[in-house]
Amino acid sequence: MRDMAPTQAEVAKLAEIRDELRERHLHPAAERPATNGRGIHHTALISSDVARTIEFYQDVLGFPLTELIENRDYPGSSHFFFDVGNGNAVAFFDLPGLDLGPYAEVLGGLHHLALSVTPERWSVIKDKLDEAGVQYLLESKTSIYLSDPDGARVELISDPLGEMYGEKIG
Repeated sequence: MRDMAPTQAEVAKLAEIRDELRERHLHPAAERPATNGRGIHHTALISSDVARTIEFYQDVLGFPLTELIENRDYPGSSHFFFDVGNGNAVAFFDLPGLDLGPYAEVLGGLHHLALSVTPERWSVIKDKLDEAGVQYLLESKTSIYLSDPDGARVELISDPLGEMYGEKIG
């Protein structure tokens, strides 16, 4: 496996493939069928330390803990949830006894979790990150990228839901 960005020729070919896929599969909004989904019930990540994860997501980022129960699939494991707005949740499992190693970005794995916040809350959270000494990358004045205590990449984005870079998506 190579560890370098694609060449200009490869980038051009990839753009052609994207154009072909868009032409074949992306239908105008008025022609799209209704979705079968109601939204994301929750997405589940893994936590190596329940208390530390709660302190980070609730106390620093401001997403309230809404439930902390035993994982039905793994005795002794905790399954806990944070309210991220609009009836959506981010959940975590700890899996005691398993040596899972550090977070790794892998094919089929999590690249990042983008959480929408209002511009006002975005500024407040940015200040809390500064106060807590959390390192982050500020991108285009609407996104903050940071790593959670286990290394999962999180984006806090102030663009409205359904928009990206000021453009409607979908």
